Amino acid sequence: MRVSPLPLLAAFCLSAFAQTPPAPQITLALEDFATLPQTGKVDGTGQIMGLLARVNFLREEPGLTRNRIFVNDLNGPLYILDKQTRQFTTYLNFNGRDGQPGLFRRLPTQSGFANGLICFTFHPDYAHNGRFYTIHLEDPEADGPAEPVITNFPGIKAAWTTTPLIPTPGRKFRDAILLEWTDTNTANSTFEGTARELMRVQMNGQVHPMGDLIFNPTARPGSRDWGVLYIACGDGGAGELKDPVMRANPQSLDNLVGKILRIVPDLNAPIATTNLSENGQYRVPKDNPFAAKPGARPEIWAYGIRNPARLIWDVDPANPRSHHLLASVIGLYTWETVIEIHKGANYGYSLREGNQVLLGDNKVTDLPADDRIPVRLRASDPATGTEEMVKPTYPLLQYPHMQGGGDAISSGYPYRGKSLPALADKYLLADLSTGNLWWVEYRKMLAADVSKPQTTVPLNPVKISWTRPGSTAAEVYGSMYPITELVYHQRGGTAKSLPGFAKVPNGGRSDIHLWSDSKGDLYITSKSDGMIRKVVGAGR
Repeated sequence: MRVSPLPLLAAFCLSAFAQTPPAPQITLALEDFATLPQTGKVDGTGQIMGLLARVNFLREEPGLTRNRIFVNDLNGPLYILDKQTRQFTTYLNFNGRDGQPGLFRRLPTQSGFANGLICFTFHPDYAHNGRFYTIHLEDPEADGPAEPVITNFPGIKAAWTTTPLIPTPGRKFRDAILLEWTDTNTANSTFEGTARELMRVQMNGQVHPMGDLIFNPTARPGSRDWGVLYIACGDGGAGELKDPVMRANPQSLDNLVGKILRIVPDLNAPIATTNLSENGQYRVPKDNPFAAKPGARPEIWAYGIRNPARLIWDVDPANPRSHHLLASVIGLYTWETVIEIHKGANYGYSLREGNQVLLGDNKVTDLPADDRIPVRLRASDPATGTEEMVKPTYPLLQYPHMQGGGDAISSGYPYRGKSLPALADKYLLADLSTGNLWWVEYRKMLAADVSKPQTTVPLNPVKISWTRPGSTAAEVYGSMYPITELVYHQRGGTAKSLPGFAKVPNGGRSDIHLWSDSKGDLYITSKSDGMIRKVVGAGR
């Protein structure tokens, strides 16, 4: 029977946000760590309506010193941030659009929430081989070549050729490109070396791109997962469309969108355990769950996921064998979720959202008594694979699109540091638009039975203590939103409130993300004001 989502959301809020007895209150103390160069417009227009610097990822440079952090801005720059001086140096610039001096003439930055230079990650042996990986988007209809223009980059030894587009059923709107870079001099602050294109994937829209990359930090040379790259690929917005073919893409095994992918970039990987990819630019592990299934893409590790915008691989320092690959998944109209990625698992989208059925009109309803969905081989043929049924894998936690919840989960981390005992065994997560933060008991979160959709762990709100510039006294805030709004205006932003689109905060986006370094220390980045802040205290 079809039901309205509102009673379900209300019931969720009673269980998730109001506990008896109340959970301990946690307040995070923040200090401003670094101010990014401004790449957006202060008037609230362009570059996604005026976000000052679209900082998207932070990664520590691998090695013994760990004095540098690499930072990307969606608008094109890849920076090196010196942790001591807190100054930025442009390492690479991807934006060659409209007269900009960067590499790619087709880089889109003006529309779509995630576009431009999306993300990057380092090879686990980067300290010796200098390899790292990037994802960026290109507009296939834009003027200019698909190949990079390296005139302004004397350190790049030669331009590379593009790979054949990996097709996705439906319209062609964006290309998502995965590159491998090899820096021959990792000691300086600009790139010197070579690069090659590993894959180019057709996306059906300007949202939910290929969004994150990660290696298994517990893998060692010679082990099954050494040098194996996990890729979070969003559905390009296809799963919410009325077109039945594109809507089926996240569930269909004939394409790469709405999936977690698993590949080996090294062409010299053992042939006994890997196969050469279709385009000849990477290898595919033979133990991938659909590697031997006729008609399925062998790169797929897990599927049925709308927008897995962030991946983390958490390792318990006390028990390195206890490790979990987690994804923060941005939802449609009802639920934001955190899932644990398992080999071959189907997470339900676009037939499920959170722990409910997602209907063709994008409303939600109760789960059926027989909670199984067909394994679908081809998006263009709904009859394929209907003999094989699978039960969806449900989230570890979720929160709703309503006051007290948010619009879009940004990221989450378990605290693995030593300086903030109040955060021990706590998992912190954040909402991108509202700036809300929560904590949950991490062990309880991991103990959720993902085969039983009602076992998600409850959330507890986090408050923020921060001293505004020019003041000597810290103030306490209920979210990051007023902090980012204040600094947005101090940096020259002229929009009345925060720019960007959001529903729950009734307009404007704080646009925050969490990040953890190798010591377990936590940082919060925000696009709206172009800032990086460090968590320096936590109390109750």
